[in-house]
Amino acid sequence: MEAALAHALARLDAATSLADLVEYTCARHGARPAFSQGGRTLGYAEFGRLSAAFADWLRHDAGLQAGDRVALMLPNLLQYPVVLAGVWRAGLVAVNVNPQYTARELAHQLGDSGARVIVAMDSLAALLAEVAAGTSLRHVVLTNADDLLGMGSGGGLPPEPCGTLRLRALLEHPARALPADTARPARDDIALLQYTGGTTGVSKGAMLTHGNLLANLHQATQWYGRTLREGAETVVTILPLYHIFALSFNGLLMLHLGAHNRLVASPRDLAAIAAALNGCTVLSGVNTLYAALLDAPEVAQVDLRGLKLAVAGGTATQPAVAERWLRRTGRAIAEGYGLTEASPFVLSEDPSGASGPGLLPMPDTEVAVCAPDGTRLPPGEPGELRVRGPQVMRGYWGRLDETAETLDAQGWLRTGDVGRMDTRGAFTITDRSKDMVLVSGFNVYPNEVEAVLSSHPGVTECAVVGMPDARTGEAVHAFVVPRAAGLSTDELIAHCRAQLAAYKVPRRIEFVAQLPKSPVGKVLRRLLRT
Repeated sequence: MEAALAHALARLDAATSLADLVEYTCARHGARPAFSQGGRTLGYAEFGRLSAAFADWLRHDAGLQAGDRVALMLPNLLQYPVVLAGVWRAGLVAVNVNPQYTARELAHQLGDSGARVIVAMDSLAALLAEVAAGTSLRHVVLTNADDLLGMGSGGGLPPEPCGTLRLRALLEHPARALPADTARPARDDIALLQYTGGTTGVSKGAMLTHGNLLANLHQATQWYGRTLREGAETVVTILPLYHIFALSFNGLLMLHLGAHNRLVASPRDLAAIAAALNGCTVLSGVNTLYAALLDAPEVAQVDLRGLKLAVAGGTATQPAVAERWLRRTGRAIAEGYGLTEASPFVLSEDPSGASGPGLLPMPDTEVAVCAPDGTRLPPGEPGELRVRGPQVMRGYWGRLDETAETLDAQGWLRTGDVGRMDTRGAFTITDRSKDMVLVSGFNVYPNEVEAVLSSHPGVTECAVVGMPDARTGEAVHAFVVPRAAGLSTDELIAHCRAQLAAYKVPRRIEFVAQLPKSPVGKVLRRLLRT
């Protein structure tokens, strides 16, 4: 095991980009299954061929140049890893987009990133048509759930240089050699713009380089590589790959280990989840997902005795859920902490349990508990977590001021999260960013929801907070000062649904005469939570 782990780490040391990782893994594990979904399995050799074909189209036909951005607006279908790998093999930058986004949210992300190509589902064609005119998009590439389930027929490329294209047609053409001037991506090149509200709530792209993601992958391999064996694991991917947690753990780490990745397109499809879980060895999730699996009749008879590793992130796993999972599977859930700006892994429980309770820093990662002025606090005292390591982002795309507020000159990342360290060097997270709401592990930033509510003509002012929720961990609650009597909660919720992804829409709206404020007029959200 030690020799295999050393070999896996040496491969990462030798890689100059994620393109190298993809190509090496496809060559090493060509005969093994790579990704399965909807009854179709891509072997590593076929995965390599299809991603090369997409890279070929991007550079030959789409005319993109090194550093151009390609947006992926896809659920967990076979197309996602194929397109992502193709983007990196073409020396381009991937931009993950949540398929649940409304026109307003999508327009902001496409406009901010300057994406030239987007790959999305057929069902989103009308939405894309609505927003494309105000963006830098050259090409819209559409696909559907069945596109890769029966490859082998389909026409050639449409003759138009621009407009809507079919992904399946692009993938059916054999890859040509990339143009002679195509430079291989380097470690310092941006690989991914991963959008996040950070600690301010303004949606912005964290610039994650190939080096950031490879470093975090190296750290995760050191941490989990003694539990997992290369070429022998089967992972179930229920969390969306457009989320940084699933992308890094289920996507990159499992790809590096040559695992068989069973993709679940919808987290609500319990029958598909049950089928995928049968015989799996690795699983990732958030508290609400583990709770749902424990309660689902479809999963009750699934044999989970072969599970080697179950990891959790996004928000703390409730003790009752952790205890039930341990009784059900015989395996404890290994908690982790991270954030988009750190690629994302920062802290994790020891999966073997040998190190005792608490979260430990990933290898080559420094974590400090600090007072507001940056002074380090002693063990036991709560303060802001600050992080430094090779996985920390370069900065926010096009936002020098926000970058300077988040990253200091010595490379320390201000997380905005509160925790404390014990005398062993283990950490406990006491609060996430104080105003952020975590709905089933997804970040909801009050400023964004408040902006949408405030745009309704019947709202004078409002404030949004998170309240405990048995199903989703937290739920969005809004306090609204109406302009006049007669404004209804249904009207406001419909207004929000038109402009916000479903998980951001307030679960409850309470009308109030006034909001609590500080002497300078700042709304005191903490008083609304009591």
